[in-house]
Amino acid sequence: MQSVNVLGVSFGYHDAAAALIRDGVVVAAAQQERFSRRKNDPGFPADAIAHCLAVAGIGADQLSLVAYYEDSLVKFDRVVSTAIEGFPASRRNFDETVARWVRDGRFQVRERLADHLGVPLDMVVETNHHDSHGASAYFCSPFDSAAVVTLDGVGEYETATIGVGRDGRLQRLGAVRLPHSIGLFYSAFTAYLGFTVNEGEYKVMGMSAFGSPVFKDRLLDMFTLNGDGTFELDQTCFEFLTPEEFPFNQSLIDRLGPARVPGAPFAVDEAHMPEDVSVEQRAGVLGDSRRFADVAASVQACTEEVILHIVRHAAARTGQTSVCLAGGVALNSLANGRLQREGLSLFVQPAAGDAGGAVGAAAYHWHHTLGKGRMAPLKSSAFGRQFSRGDVDKALANSGFELVFASDDEGEYLAAVAKLIADGNVVGWVHGRSEWGPRALGYRSILADPTSPSIQRRINDKIKFREPFRPFAPAVIAERAAEFFELPQPLTPCSPESFMLAVHPVKSQWRERLPGVTHADGTARVQAVHADCHPVFYRLLRAFEAVRQVPILVNTSFNLNGEPIVDSPQDAIRTFTLSGLDYLCMENRILSKAIIL
Repeated sequence: MQSVNVLGVSFGYHDAAAALIRDGVVVAAAQQERFSRRKNDPGFPADAIAHCLAVAGIGADQLSLVAYYEDSLVKFDRVVSTAIEGFPASRRNFDETVARWVRDGRFQVRERLADHLGVPLDMVVETNHHDSHGASAYFCSPFDSAAVVTLDGVGEYETATIGVGRDGRLQRLGAVRLPHSIGLFYSAFTAYLGFTVNEGEYKVMGMSAFGSPVFKDRLLDMFTLNGDGTFELDQTCFEFLTPEEFPFNQSLIDRLGPARVPGAPFAVDEAHMPEDVSVEQRAGVLGDSRRFADVAASVQACTEEVILHIVRHAAARTGQTSVCLAGGVALNSLANGRLQREGLSLFVQPAAGDAGGAVGAAAYHWHHTLGKGRMAPLKSSAFGRQFSRGDVDKALANSGFELVFASDDEGEYLAAVAKLIADGNVVGWVHGRSEWGPRALGYRSILADPTSPSIQRRINDKIKFREPFRPFAPAVIAERAAEFFELPQPLTPCSPESFMLAVHPVKSQWRERLPGVTHADGTARVQAVHADCHPVFYRLLRAFEAVRQVPILVNTSFNLNGEPIVDSPQDAIRTFTLSGLDYLCMENRILSKAIIL
């Protein structure tokens, strides 16, 4: 019987991607940034598409359907209507947007995809943005039925939806429309706190641990929480329709004080003070840092209340205790942990943002257009490229660094890597197919000893060159996770923890013993590693336990600040060269920083 292949594609705004479903199974998925090396690349994902077809071993003529992740004409209608509403302030933004749409061919999305693939135009379909999000969550989940909630900045017009997945179908029950948006609310404060919108939101989460939510009630007063689970957001402080420069205005500054200058020093105490801050500046830095940390904590607490309001009503309205989440806001791991502590069973698609819309568009039409049976749930995110031993050996030979270990014996290799880490080294780790989504899950990771009290600062300062308040996640073998972390529910391969998408408290007796993964508020964004889903990384954790007596490693993404996660052996070697990493461990090979003359 001939296979049914559905290609899903997202591009044009940010996080361009492609994904392929074959006979109800996701067989390949990748973001264009992994190939172009441009973070959050919005461009046409030709390389990601080629990857998907290559993994499936098919040509475009064997595709059954091609699905784009949003409705381009409705999206443009929203762009025009909001510009008219905000005219004349919106004039420059509107002109730039129209020019970009023309330049990027977004008026002819279907035609562009059909032409690129050489398939008939009627094989290419478009999908509502939030339907793509909802489909990526429900159809990839392990639940037969569930409440389905999508939350992001904005799609065509909607910013959030409530629905139900049942009997292999999605049903929309309600929606929130622009300008009322929890995603844009969070992004406005991302900009206020000096970070890049659509990229720095997770930095706000990291900063929030150092503050107290003293402004929470003031921020919650901006929201009206309706009885049907929807909400409205007072627009006095925001510029969502005409964001000429920032998505907030002077009114927000009047309420909370001056915004943080991007790159300004941040230190919660003298121990974290950057070296280049003078004695005269220190008091000001500490005072500003405390206020910004309090703002971040307040934004996070307020956002959690709004999310909880939406999800509680969705669960009650649908009669479900299982909830599927997608959209960029679903990557808020602090909120996900809180939802679990409320007794809800969650599935969060690992690439919950716009990239995941590629999987969602394909999944939506697999079920709703082609009428096929229920897809297999996602238990892994390893859908990217894999490189042969020959590719790795060639790249290492041309690196200029010394190869200090090479063996086909996996046990010897893992023992050697574990010892290097236990001896205080920080290693780059490359194994198997690269991850789908923004989290490094042990395929393209930087690994270190979680018991080291200096490891967080060393990695932030010398290896990733990023802000000192950024935490690191613990990768832990799944069956032992409850010994170290306060987990509200049993773990499964589909739990948010499998994809590093939920934050939980570190048990009090382990906080001082695991300083490398314990954040300022005593929490950690846990990654639970299951032996049947990620066997090699699981065995590395076991090997490290044999040396250090804890089955946990510091796990952070293998990239420099501002760059995509590495993908190819060449990417890994370049990042190894430019960073303070001690060793590069790649497919049973170990490279040291010693230079071959």
